[in-house]
Amino acid sequence: MAEQLLQSLGVTTPGEIDVEAIAWEAGASVRYGALESCEARIIGYRDRAIITVRDGGDWRRRRFSIAHELGHWHFHRGRSSICRASEIGSPRQQGPALERQADGYAADLLMPAYLFRPMAAAYKRPSFEVVEALAKEFSTSRLATALRFVDLSPWPCLIVCHGPEGRRWFRRGPDIPTHWFPQNDLDPESSAMDVLYGKIGWSAPSLIGADAWFDRWNADRFNLVEQSVKGHGDEVFTLLTLTDGAMLD
Repeated sequence: MAEQLLQSLGVTTPGEIDVEAIAWEAGASVRYGALESCEARIIGYRDRAIITVRDGGDWRRRRFSIAHELGHWHFHRGRSSICRASEIGSPRQQGPALERQADGYAADLLMPAYLFRPMAAAYKRPSFEVVEALAKEFSTSRLATALRFVDLSPWPCLIVCHGPEGRRWFRRGPDIPTHWFPQNDLDPESSAMDVLYGKIGWSAPSLIGADAWFDRWNADRFNLVEQSVKGHGDEVFTLLTLTDGAMLD
């Protein structure tokens, strides 16, 4: 639905995605202000609504919050919605269905597949450098762009988040079988360990045995490419790319 809206507005490049103008077209005006208990909220009546977004912070986060509230306006009209920061753009595929639906709308609106997919495919290989380049093009955060990259890129990828206590969440691409489930603990040989514990902030893509990431009977037969970057606070994001087609069988 979000992509149909963009196409109806004649959007042909990422720079033309003016989320506040799109909100106005949808009948919602955007305001910024101090919000104590939430990141954003939408209050609507009939065909008009007001979206209020917490002022300050990362402007890319504010764009996603507006798009998220527009998702509520599209799917859940007639309800007032107050969204906490943890509910907007959450990488965890859990939580309230309404929030996940609004997040999906936001991703489609800010990084529409008809623009994102060919731009991602134009690169020779997947990496966080590519994610950063796409994030700049679409004015989205690294994390939101990385999640979209995993969903839409032509390569079989996963993104995994770890903290000191172990795996926090992961997202696998649509072509990767569900039996490839990342281990809870980081392997000592993985570059993610050096990023997590502050020795480096960003690792180069490197080849590693799949058994470093997956506790599966045949994982030692395969290699994959890993690259890790520092996330917020005490977390590390790792992009895994499956390089052997047999892993997709």
